[in-house]
Amino acid sequence: MSYFKKTLALAAFIVLSLTAAAQKKFAVYAAGFYNQENLFDTCHDEGKRDYDFLPNGSYKWNGLKYTHKLHNMARVLADMGTDVLPGVGCAIIGLSEVENTKVLTDLTAQPALATRGYKFCHVEGPDRRGIDCALLYNPALFEVRNVKLVPYVQTLEKDSAFYTRGFLTVSGTLAGEHVTVVVCHLPSRFSDSFYREQGAKQVLTIRDSLQREDKDCKVLVMGDMNDDPIDKSMSEALRGKANINEVGEADMYNPWYNVLAKEGAGTLQYQGSWNLFDQILLSKNLLNTNGSKDYSSLKYWKNQIFKRDYLFQTEGKYKGMPKRTTAGGVWLDGFSDHLPVVVYLVKEKQ
Repeated sequence: MSYFKKTLALAAFIVLSLTAAAQKKFAVYAAGFYNQENLFDTCHDEGKRDYDFLPNGSYKWNGLKYTHKLHNMARVLADMGTDVLPGVGCAIIGLSEVENTKVLTDLTAQPALATRGYKFCHVEGPDRRGIDCALLYNPALFEVRNVKLVPYVQTLEKDSAFYTRGFLTVSGTLAGEHVTVVVCHLPSRFSDSFYREQGAKQVLTIRDSLQREDKDCKVLVMGDMNDDPIDKSMSEALRGKANINEVGEADMYNPWYNVLAKEGAGTLQYQGSWNLFDQILLSKNLLNTNGSKDYSSLKYWKNQIFKRDYLFQTEGKYKGMPKRTTAGGVWLDGFSDHLPVVVYLVKEKQ
């Protein structure tokens, strides 16, 4: 049996007690997001400000460091989702801060990912520093239909020449259903909140357009939002609701809202406090509302901030923080300043 067929078999026959009735068989699918924190190669890309990540740049970025970075990121990506789906992991994983197609080719060639046959979707964007979004996918579980980069369009009321990353929009088939993933990396906090709010409104417009074309299209919006779930860009502009039963047809469900607001957990630290910039939001048709437990079609089950001991600094002034590639000018041979996030989707086997 091929690896792809084995993967499908593993995903299809996990038995879970999701209802009060007798145990049933469900297919479980994991969708993740992970900020790669400067996944650059060692060569200059014309027109991009990638000079810090060259052998003579401020990071002294060379072949050894690049090779270690690829290995480390592949390790995490392969581990994501395996708490529920050992040996299978995520069907789809959104990425931010990847430089180009070359780094994605090198990343998916890493043994931890190549074993599962991961492919990628990527469209070169206008970011001046050269960092883009991408989507990894397991073709045994997710079939790509269409890929496009929807540009971030700035209004004239502020800086019409403001260039930033667009919204990678990948439509495909997951569990036999039409699912579209919008991968975002909203403008940084060096920019005014206005720019993130504008980006979030544009993402909501993309969601509306997708569902006008196909009302059954299920939409996942994921990314590094550079804002917390409670901030205006997420809670108002993207209409991310904290609780499932608050979600109307025009809204999104943000399962990370209460993770931060009630549990105080996050995906990155700033001045000793946790933020939760890395989020995955879901359209209403991915939810069971009013206490329903109908999994006859693909539905949201649960979410997690993905953690492993190796992802954290264990000593020094950065103890307890995500272990970065470089901190304070010192190469740590780490991972990212962000932690990954995962949501699990479920569909009953007929």
